[in-house]
Amino acid sequence: MYKPYLHRVQYYETDRMGVTHHSNYLRFMEEARVDFLEQIGYGYQRMEKEGLVSPVVSVNLQFKKPTTFYDQLLIDVEVKDVSVVKLEIAYTITCNGEVVCTATSVHCFVDEEGRPISLKRKNVELYNLLLSLCEKNR
Repeated sequence: MYKPYLHRVQYYETDRMGVTHHSNYLRFMEEARVDFLEQIGYGYQRMEKEGLVSPVVSVNLQFKKPTTFYDQLLIDVEVKDVSVVKLEIAYTITCNGEVVCTATSVHCFVDEEGRPISLKRKNVELYNLLLSLCEKNR
């Protein structure tokens, strides 16, 4: 249905040892999540235009293998769980066919003033779309 996000590690994303700095994986995840939402027709610009904001509540990363400058990372994104107030995204990051990192991010739904809202009430179309993509429902 959608294509994995491709990121090539840049020199400035590595540390003194030549390894991709762990903090960059959060940025890679965000890039992949934004791309995923665009691919399913519900990018951040559309969400925000419709008065919906989805901040990060928590993240969890497990590093399996290091990556270095110019490595090509493929980031698969999938909806792990969705409820009326929360969205959990799972990420699998691979390099040369090997898993280098797995991760999840949890997001809540708030209005433009930062007040929690029910996604099902605020935007049933997006809620149903995410529900249809949820791994638990497949």
